[in-house]
Amino acid sequence: MFENASPELIITVVTIITSILGIVLGTAVPANAEGKAVQKALEGIARQPDVASDIRTTLLISLAMLETTAIYVLLVILIIIFGNPLFDAFGF
Repeated sequence: MFENASPELIITVVTIITSILGIVLGTAVPANAEGKAVQKALEGIARQPDVASDIRTTLLISLAMLETTAIYVLLVILIIIFGNPLFDAFGF
């Protein structure tokens, strides 16, 4: 398939495929963890309504930290797409 392809094309295709896989996994995993955290927090609030404010505060802090992971993945993917270090490494 890539017998006659230029190195620039191969690097670009590999970058696009890597970016797609990275953004899918980098958003699906934190989203799954956020869903589990919300589920456990709601179970805790249902069992002990008197500590609901403490659970809610802890939940919001943990959700912010989990979402940060997805934002870091987006940042790395944008760097890979728009500032591809492979082009500089191979002299393109």
